[in-house]
Amino acid sequence: MLKARLRHTTACVFAISTAIAAPSAIAQDAADAVAETEITDDVDYGDAIVVTARRREERLIDVPISVTAISGDAMAKQGTQTIEEIGEQVPNLTLEVSRGTNTTLTAFIRGVGQQDPVAGFEAGVGLYVDDVYLNRPQAAVLDVYDVERIEVLRGPQGTLYGRNTIGGAIKYVTARLPDETEVKVRGTYGSYNQADLIVTASTPIGDNLNIGASGARLSRGGFGDNLYQDGVENYNKDVWAARGTIEFESGAFFARLSGDYVKDDSAARQGHRLIEGMVSGAPVLDDPYDTRAGLDVVDQEVEAYGGALNMALELSDTITLKSITGYRKDESTSPIDFDSLPAVDVDVPAIYKNDQFSQELQLLYEGDRLSGVLGAYYLDANAYTAFDVGIWTTGDLISLPGLTAQTLGDVNTKTWSVFGDFTYDLTDQLSLSVGGRYTYDKRSSRVLRTTFIGGYSDLFAEGSIPIAVTSDFDDSATFKEFTPRASISFMPTPDHNFYFTYSKGFKGGGFDPRGQTSSAPDFDGDGTVSYDEVYDFMQFDPETVDSFELGWKASLLDRRLNISLAGFMSQYKDVQIPGSAGVDSDGDGVNETFIGITSNAADADVNGVEFEMNALMGRDFAGMGSRFNVNFALGYLDAKFNEYIDAFGNDVADERVFQNTPEFTVNAGFDLGLPVASGIVDFIGSVSMRSDASQFEVPNPYLDQDGFTLVNASVVYTDDSDRFSIGVHGKNLFDKRYIVSGYNFIGANGAPTLGQEGTLTGFYGDPRRVFVTGEIRF
Repeated sequence: MLKARLRHTTACVFAISTAIAAPSAIAQDAADAVAETEITDDVDYGDAIVVTARRREERLIDVPISVTAISGDAMAKQGTQTIEEIGEQVPNLTLEVSRGTNTTLTAFIRGVGQQDPVAGFEAGVGLYVDDVYLNRPQAAVLDVYDVERIEVLRGPQGTLYGRNTIGGAIKYVTARLPDETEVKVRGTYGSYNQADLIVTASTPIGDNLNIGASGARLSRGGFGDNLYQDGVENYNKDVWAARGTIEFESGAFFARLSGDYVKDDSAARQGHRLIEGMVSGAPVLDDPYDTRAGLDVVDQEVEAYGGALNMALELSDTITLKSITGYRKDESTSPIDFDSLPAVDVDVPAIYKNDQFSQELQLLYEGDRLSGVLGAYYLDANAYTAFDVGIWTTGDLISLPGLTAQTLGDVNTKTWSVFGDFTYDLTDQLSLSVGGRYTYDKRSSRVLRTTFIGGYSDLFAEGSIPIAVTSDFDDSATFKEFTPRASISFMPTPDHNFYFTYSKGFKGGGFDPRGQTSSAPDFDGDGTVSYDEVYDFMQFDPETVDSFELGWKASLLDRRLNISLAGFMSQYKDVQIPGSAGVDSDGDGVNETFIGITSNAADADVNGVEFEMNALMGRDFAGMGSRFNVNFALGYLDAKFNEYIDAFGNDVADERVFQNTPEFTVNAGFDLGLPVASGIVDFIGSVSMRSDASQFEVPNPYLDQDGFTLVNASVVYTDDSDRFSIGVHGKNLFDKRYIVSGYNFIGANGAPTLGQEGTLTGFYGDPRRVFVTGEIRF
């Protein structure tokens, strides 16, 4: 049966890869949207892992794609709780919680990504939940529970599945339902009064139908406090979540209907000021997790839900038809206090609303020498962002804003594409793969900016008066691109694969949702600003990347040592650079708001190397079942702008750097498993190191993070029946303070470019945490 085979396949391989790949359980995997992995039934450790990465069964070593896969069991043993934590383990990957939010994700792979979460900007790294692409980053900091695996695909993706992504893809795959009735309860208690409870239950109903559901209550006290708002914690967690699944199988047909819901009522995550207040003289606080943010006109609230229907029909021994249908919606409000002071000085209450529908069809073929996939993809998505920028002008600093600039961006995206990817075995040692994708994007945008006096705008309060409309833009643009992929693979022996791959990535253009039409320049110098000039000012073009990768994969020492080495060169063209500038709308010498200015200002080269290794160093040396595994991962990036044109037409490439792109990323770990009583105790440790990184293209000595090291450890006992486990986990054991994001509105001369207090605030990664987890299955 199709479902049974897929379920058995995945369970087997990740049980093995957990044992192989040390605490991070990283197995080099080449997986696409429906990738499954399998191993033969009666194998010892040395047998080869087999994957269906390119829609067919083939050994892991045979696949010429850079992918890291981490199993759900491995993440549970490590105490991984949210998706951004895997950024510590994967080379050349940066995952962060975006500034001023609890649940918005910032992702970069090999220097390509997108930090700005507002409507109108497409992600550089695609995030998928059960093969459904998430069009927006809001509510994308996913909690890790009831997960089968998370996969990270590095480099441009698109010829095998789903939405085209220019930098790479991250796949969150929830666990399939077991064949028998099962109830699983997992609880956590730890530092900062963390108290989590996750309950999962499933059961078959007859011979063809299985149902399952999970519920989660995730809570934690704040790492710091809001010293201005009594009783309000900073960096706390207050989440309710649920998932449900129905699986049906009959002969050659399999269907899976799944849905999820998340409600996040955590307090607003506010920043830590890095400089004194320029008007109030407010000092820098000692604790970086404390804040004095005063904005409270809206609460921090996030609600997100969605569903997916995955179906597969085996038409013959060689042909399979698959369908992936998805719908998602999220709404959130957030009080973003840029200056993190009681002053109404760059206070930004914000609303985000996103919804999307997607449909993907795949036709898979697997013959003796030729295998591949043909597919079509459609996405209809809407993203709405609205926010105020409140600026104090007269009187008490903490009174209502004197001027408020309201910005409303409403962006609709309709895209369709066709894609294909086929591999032909020229000989038993040499194979050739070719693929391509044609993408059609249409982006329609409404940008409305209105100035109010007497308080916040009508979206957040009553009594204010609109006095001017500074932008009223409503138009659309169409973008088309063909992106090819080709690779050649040579295997002199079954345990060595040398490959070369070329792929092209594409990210569509759009309109800056914070653009101000009244600020459009007179490009042709004729004394008037035409609509065409306004359109050109608001619009930005697509960006592309040409990626070349040379790799070697090997299984050595009777497959006890697995290595993967890849070197790549990427030519990054028409790079989209979102920017902003303060605007003095009333001529009083103070910038009361900011406008967005996004341009295709840059051309760059991103070159690098990635090395991953996992090894079984010993087995049964301290009794049956004992083992010692080690793993190591290294990423190196040389990312440089060849050209970077600033707002004045000057090439400042020598003065700009890639944001969120450390030169080196390193991870090393071990897993020592020893038999104790009727089970195994795993002693797990890992060290993650990252070199210096900049938050923005313009370096800033306050916000840019020096290189740092994080150390994690776990001790986990699991009984032989796998029905009970208990573990103690320590994260960031040496309590390192490190900045993950921030805001900067300070000019080169040290004066504020927006507001009067001066905005230079940072947001920090988690401090040291220790917690206990326990799980029992019935």
